[in-house]
Amino acid sequence: MHPRAETPSALHRLALHQSGLVALDQCRELGLSDKDVRGLVARCRWRRVARQVYEVRDAAPPASDLDARRRRSAWLAMLTFGPDAVAVGRCALALHGIAGLPRTIPAEAALPGAVNRRNREGVSLRQFDDGMVVVEMPGCRAVSVEWALAQSVPELPHRYGLAVLDAALRTGAVSRASLLRSHEHARGRRGVASRHVLWSEADARAESPLESFARWECIEAGVPPTMLQLPLVDGSGRVVARGDMAWWRAGGRWLVVEMDGLDVHGSPTALFADRRRQNLLTGTGAVDLLRFTSRDLGSIAGTVRRALRS
Repeated sequence: MHPRAETPSALHRLALHQSGLVALDQCRELGLSDKDVRGLVARCRWRRVARQVYEVRDAAPPASDLDARRRRSAWLAMLTFGPDAVAVGRCALALHGIAGLPRTIPAEAALPGAVNRRNREGVSLRQFDDGMVVVEMPGCRAVSVEWALAQSVPELPHRYGLAVLDAALRTGAVSRASLLRSHEHARGRRGVASRHVLWSEADARAESPLESFARWECIEAGVPPTMLQLPLVDGSGRVVARGDMAWWRAGGRWLVVEMDGLDVHGSPTALFADRRRQNLLTGTGAVDLLRFTSRDLGSIAGTVRRALRS
């Protein structure tokens, strides 16, 4: 019998669910022989990415879909270590849909009862923490958001750590009490000593990772904002707009910073809305306005400091 030249439909659907990846055991369960798998690789329909894990090329997410590529790291880890593997840390956050992670994340999973932890081809096998809460997800298992934050934040650059904490609060994935528990779970981990402040600074009012990045830059530079999502009212007392971050200035005025992300503000419709929003903000007569994009990160705090001094 000749090896298959195309991916069976059931396996293709499974690959789409698993961010383009399938395990050899799954192939066997769905009727493919090892010879079939080798043939699909030889024909460049598939690509081997780890031990007994393959990428179905026409089911793989595009490089531009960063959320899907992060989920791919999670699936790679779980498929590499088998059906008992649990997504942990950054991979678990990606599966839970928590925003604010870096563009790429390492593939990492944990196995219950694993004693001799050995990584495989760049895929990390993490320690299974005592008391770790595992939740069922479609086709896989992952630690809870509470535990994933405890595992991730000590290892992330500070601005990303704040961004995932903000996002978890904003979406309701964790409560304030759950966030405090995640902080307790994180104590004693490598890297956490310099990141305790992130849990106290986490704020559900931050509406995007970009706002979190800018806020951390200002906190680190010693010019933390006075308020997030400042409501601004017109002469009749009606709230006409909200400022992303605001600093109280002498004389009864506010310095307001607006963060413009390309994904939200890049279309012509969005630009028109931004112009109207800016007119409403400045039209209150109570604010001085600064607007930034992601390209301004690194210089925002300095600009804010100069504006506050002027």
